[in-house]
Amino acid sequence: MNDPTPAPAEGRTVLLRGGEVHSPADPFATAMVVERGTVAWVGSEGAADSFADGVDEVVHLDGALVTPAFTDAHVHTTATGLALTGLDLAGARTLADALGRVRAYADAHPDDRILLGHGWDASAWPEGRPPTRAELDEATGGRPLYLPRVDVHSAVVTTAVLDLVPDIAGLAGYRPDAPLTGAAHHAVRAAAHAAVTARQRADAQRAALARAASLGIGSVHECAGPDISGEDDLAGLLRLAAEEPGPRVFGYWAEPAASAADLDKVRDLGALGAAGDLFADGSLGSHTAHLHQPYADAPHTGTAHLDAAAIAAHVIACTEAGLQAGFHAIGDAAVTTVVEGVRAAADKVGLARVRAARHRVEHAEMLTPDTIAAFAELGLTASVQPAFDAAWGGETGMYAQRLGPERARTLNPYAALLRAGVPLALGSDSPVTPLDPWGTVRAAAFHRTPEHRVSARAAFTAHTRGGWRAIGRDDAGVLVPGAPADYAVWRTGELVVQVPDTRVAGWSTDPRSGTPGLPDLTPGVQLPVCVRTVVAGRTVYLRPDE
Repeated sequence: MNDPTPAPAEGRTVLLRGGEVHSPADPFATAMVVERGTVAWVGSEGAADSFADGVDEVVHLDGALVTPAFTDAHVHTTATGLALTGLDLAGARTLADALGRVRAYADAHPDDRILLGHGWDASAWPEGRPPTRAELDEATGGRPLYLPRVDVHSAVVTTAVLDLVPDIAGLAGYRPDAPLTGAAHHAVRAAAHAAVTARQRADAQRAALARAASLGIGSVHECAGPDISGEDDLAGLLRLAAEEPGPRVFGYWAEPAASAADLDKVRDLGALGAAGDLFADGSLGSHTAHLHQPYADAPHTGTAHLDAAAIAAHVIACTEAGLQAGFHAIGDAAVTTVVEGVRAAADKVGLARVRAARHRVEHAEMLTPDTIAAFAELGLTASVQPAFDAAWGGETGMYAQRLGPERARTLNPYAALLRAGVPLALGSDSPVTPLDPWGTVRAAAFHRTPEHRVSARAAFTAHTRGGWRAIGRDDAGVLVPGAPADYAVWRTGELVVQVPDTRVAGWSTDPRSGTPGLPDLTPGVQLPVCVRTVVAGRTVYLRPDE
């Protein structure tokens, strides 16, 4: 496996002082010493005086907050970079607005071999429909355009893109004038990405990792696979991350396995496991998440890509090979299938071995008390994206449109998962939702459904230490002596302790409890601003003028 650990700042010892250090080792710490890429000490300002003369550098924090760097547990790095540098339709408020942006982008990029965009969501448009192929052909002047929906599980394209896949009409998910899904979507995505040059791809990866670093993200979990980004993409990304300063990149390769030989590619690519977006189903927005009962706005139950037997075979192969398995599962039927498959694997190889492997489920949105209990029993990590609820939850959001209000209110039950002892790792699924770690913590703490809210501290832990635990590392993501010196420095307001229900958690808000404070994440309050991000003791981002 490729080692994603960047080279530490060799031999350098750094003292940070005069701020607030978020550490369970000392809830009142104001200073920290970093030596050879590792946290060496945290403590009080008075004790820091004894270190001041023996360090290579003193960083005066001037009241800034120091926290562990965030880990985004679900990212598509190249797609994020292409969205940052390409056509972004996330801000389009109408179909007409979207078509206008497509036209302007095409006019501004006359030499691009293919036009790439992202982020449209017709469920939020008054017209209530995506653009037709004829409309896109007209807007682009007949040039190739690949335009995935915000969830990246369906796409609209121009005729010129369809021409790149001669057998497209025979693939599942093809409809002449509707968004492509399934195999048809995977085929056009592969064709579109094949037109991206190696230099464009590397530039996109650098742009995405630079954005992550600027937001205090020190690690990302790249969820790659043959239906997503390709082998060259993952190999190039891991190589770039190892050679250039920036966030750590931990890679997953989502290809099903039935034997140890099927996992050779995972090891050859330097991935941690055959996990990430190994699709058990699709997405709610594209009507492809697999449900037990039909959609409220469509007469079907979505699409199942794997059955319990295939899931069991995959988990058995990964467990016996000492690798993580994992699945993308959003709909309640897909989550049930994953649980049934993992339980069958546990019956074969032993529950203790399955639990020790820390297999993952990405998204896990439609859960029931039974599947939550099964996650806890089987030691499954729930890799979740609170920004999904912020974007699509609520009484009138996309979830309610697709499922009806009653089912929609059950989605993303973070509090129930934590109560059951299910490990959580938070992420963005960028570019589906933007890289935004404090916004993600806020979305979990102020979930649109109050009973699913968790404390800001629990969400913060899931977005820092939780991401490390999800890759089997219990020694990182927290600022204590001996931990990797991956941290971020923030300008922020007064630190507070926010809990979802003061009737049962009031003591933790009392200063006498010694609970480390965090920034006020109340909706509408300005989020912290990152001024420095450090990975393995090496600065990978410094805010201009700092």
